[in-house]
Amino acid sequence: MRKIKKIKIKVNGKVRYISNNFRMIDLVKNLKIPMKKVAIELNQEIIDKKNINKINLKKNDKIEIVHFIGGG
Repeated sequence: MRKIKKIKIKVNGKVRYISNNFRMIDLVKNLKIPMKKVAIELNQEIIDKKNINKINLKKNDKIEIVHFIGGG
């Protein structure tokens, strides 16, 4: 049995260990994030949500997920 290599990333300041071939879409699904109500930043750059299935996460990536809250 082959051991799956884990890499370390940070999501909203918290360290997480994910498999080496994890994509941004996998992270979003894993965290059950409502895509319509968030902005996602990868290494201090806002990402276009249309491309999240193409983004492979790498060791030491820093992801910030900001939820929009309505009000007035």
